[in-house]
Amino acid sequence: MARLAALTFLALVCSVTTCCHAEGYGSYGYPSPGSGSGGGYPSPTPTPTPSGAGLAVGFYDHACPNAEAIVRGVVKKAVEQNPGVGAGLIRMLFHDCFVQGCDASVLLDPTAANAQPEKLSPPNNPSLRGFEVIDAAKAALEAACPGTVSCADIVAFAGRDASAELSGGRADFAMPAGRRDGLVSNANDALNFLPPPSFNLSELITSFAAKGLDVNDLVVLSGAHTVGRSHCSSFTRDGRLNASASDMNPGLAASLRQQCPASPTVANDPTVAQDAVTPARLDSQYYKNVLNRNVLFTSDAALLKSGQTAAAVVVNAFVPGLWEQKFAKAMVKMASIEVKTGANGEVRRNCRAVN
Repeated sequence: MARLAALTFLALVCSVTTCCHAEGYGSYGYPSPGSGSGGGYPSPTPTPTPSGAGLAVGFYDHACPNAEAIVRGVVKKAVEQNPGVGAGLIRMLFHDCFVQGCDASVLLDPTAANAQPEKLSPPNNPSLRGFEVIDAAKAALEAACPGTVSCADIVAFAGRDASAELSGGRADFAMPAGRRDGLVSNANDALNFLPPPSFNLSELITSFAAKGLDVNDLVVLSGAHTVGRSHCSSFTRDGRLNASASDMNPGLAASLRQQCPASPTVANDPTVAQDAVTPARLDSQYYKNVLNRNVLFTSDAALLKSGQTAAAVVVNAFVPGLWEQKFAKAMVKMASIEVKTGANGEVRRNCRAVN
């Protein structure tokens, strides 16, 4: 059995190595020293510019040369103090881009005119983290370059920088900028567009396709579940701990039953690590967890439900460094969803309120 598994894996690696070359998964661009991305990590050749509709790497090189370095400094300090904040910032970019596009609509606070913005929607409240880091980065940028750097770009930079910090620099990359901030934020939109952890594979594929992301992007971006924590309610309500109905590894299920109440409530909904092996490191361990059925969500387990996605899981699990390269590319692609540029939007003075 072990020999068969090894031979299967080698066959998959051989076939996917060719595919990866054809799809451009070679050396992926990192920020160059002159792009203002801030430091600490190697800086190979940047990605081609412009990238996305109206976006470009180094967008602030002249208007605010230290913009990316300022954001990276704030993120680095926050993640060093609490790695969970880094996971929150990666998730924030995903939750922003899937609703209204990447326009910082997730940052807007409730007002008399709009009592239910995105951040108060169940997918975001109370679990979404990192708002204070965005506030700190914006304050520093306003002091250096007033009215120049959009909150949407700060969210994108912060997601990139959190990835770099949590991966030890292995998932660092150039992030195109030039986004404008949106004026609309509605809690119902978050419910309509953010795929819940209970989704099956078909539902996930449809949700990602609606945002211009393909099956490969789905598998790669799911790997972000290698960091962060989840409320018990996110996986207990769809029967993941039910031994007769779930394919979860019995050992993990037994451990979670000790940590989670049978019926979580708002007052009693603990959190658990999404990846118990390397909970504070952005790496490919997630895919090994998927193969071993040591994952929390129905949406994670769903990646083994088709030959295409299962093969991608195997390759990401066992080819060193490949997932980090693909993750960088997928993050840039996701950060280009339905962006607002030029006169289509604004640069907020305060990320929590429209001007």
